[in-house]
Amino acid sequence: MKRLARDVLLIAAATAISRVLGLFRDVAIADRFGAGAAYDAFLIAFFVPHFLRQLLAEGALSTAMVPVYTELRESSTSAGASASADAFASNLISWLILLFPFVVVLGIMLAPWYVPFLASGFDPSKLALTVRLTRVLFPFIAVIGIAAVVMGILNAHRRFFAAAFAPVWFNVGMLLGILVLAPRTDPAILGVGIGVLIGGSAQLISQIPVLLKVGFRFRFRILPIHPRIRRMIWLMAPALLTLAVTQVNLMVDYKLASHLGDGGISALQYAMRLFQLPLGMLAVSVATALLPRFSQAWARRDKDRFSGYLNEGIVASALVLLPAMVGLLVIGPDIVRLLFEHGSFTPADTLRTSRVLSYYLIGLAPYGWVYVLTRASYARGKPIFPLLASMLAVGVNIALDLLLISSMQEAGLALATAIAGVCNALLLGIILLRKRGATRDSIRQLCWIGLGCAGLFAVTALTRSWIGDHSRLLAVFAPTLVGITFYAAFVRLTPLWQAVSSLREPDDQ
Repeated sequence: MKRLARDVLLIAAATAISRVLGLFRDVAIADRFGAGAAYDAFLIAFFVPHFLRQLLAEGALSTAMVPVYTELRESSTSAGASASADAFASNLISWLILLFPFVVVLGIMLAPWYVPFLASGFDPSKLALTVRLTRVLFPFIAVIGIAAVVMGILNAHRRFFAAAFAPVWFNVGMLLGILVLAPRTDPAILGVGIGVLIGGSAQLISQIPVLLKVGFRFRFRILPIHPRIRRMIWLMAPALLTLAVTQVNLMVDYKLASHLGDGGISALQYAMRLFQLPLGMLAVSVATALLPRFSQAWARRDKDRFSGYLNEGIVASALVLLPAMVGLLVIGPDIVRLLFEHGSFTPADTLRTSRVLSYYLIGLAPYGWVYVLTRASYARGKPIFPLLASMLAVGVNIALDLLLISSMQEAGLALATAIAGVCNALLLGIILLRKRGATRDSIRQLCWIGLGCAGLFAVTALTRSWIGDHSRLLAVFAPTLVGITFYAAFVRLTPLWQAVSSLREPDDQ
């Protein structure tokens, strides 16, 4: 238990550093490019490499590779197992070294055909810039693909911090592109694209010393294909489909937003960054900590304990995400103004981004529950459940996109995304809780959380009203401090403290 807690803390710390640095990166982008045509073009250009990154690298590939590599390490004597595991990883990396250049060449050559499909609302000059940026950015997939395999190897060796910290270097590379290269390139956004390549390379290189330290030695080998690669591909399939379905949401949003004029895609991106801060730092930590508990309980056929963990995950996610949602609803516009409204980012951009953020926030807790419920599904060996739920959510999202965009513009796209998250969480919840529903204790705790969030809204709104418009900094930090103090006291003085205490108790062995 202590080892698990330490690992979770290390992952959370590295993730927090990366997220905060990513926020600084977005602040720098907002200052130089605002919510305008150049950043719109960059986001579309980066979409396909990022899409392939999710499918072929840090998403499905890394997730499927780790259990196979670990199984090989544990299957026989330590020396033989290590050699077999390294042979598997070397064979995989060798094939990727051969395959990724073909992917990159195809991506560069076909850019004039698929970019107009993704950005059908762009004018010719903006479209030409997007194609040019796409060709600059596409080699990123090759670098990050190898980095993802290295990350998987380090995770299998329980070197979590080095793997989780590596994305920090990606953000450093992007900051270098924004602050140093952009003023020296024409157009300036081209410097950001070069920064992406620098950051991706740094993410790979930063992991190599630790990789050597754990004893891994790469041997280039194409044939024969290691038999466990076929098993890895089989494991990848459900995760690949689930990620592909999820990315369709983003593709549809970007395609429709390209018809809203300059800044529509940028406003979605800036708002999504703020939305993902609590989701990435809080919800992922809860889901990551619960996954081994789900797996252990299901392996022991202890359905009562499995259901208990599921209820705890739902309560814990609500405990941290609902107050985050309330706080962002109250001071979201002030946060956007403080972080982004300078340089090229105008007050109109602030209003546009804040409105989008307010609608995204409706889905904050549901998306957190999706993380927990998805982990529970994988622990049960039922990856088809998240896939079906994601497919339904995509259908809802696309239908609502088309229904709402004409009246609400990009805010309608955000609302559609939020409602799709609610539908995803509801479907997974119905599937997983249909036999053993939420306990009375968990329902009671959720009611207490709701009461606490109502009080939180009141005290933060009153504090924000009292501050007025005298100081941007004070308008953010005073309500935040008052809100945290109130909510912490509320949790400590109510039955919610029992829920918090139960989460801290060691599990039965």
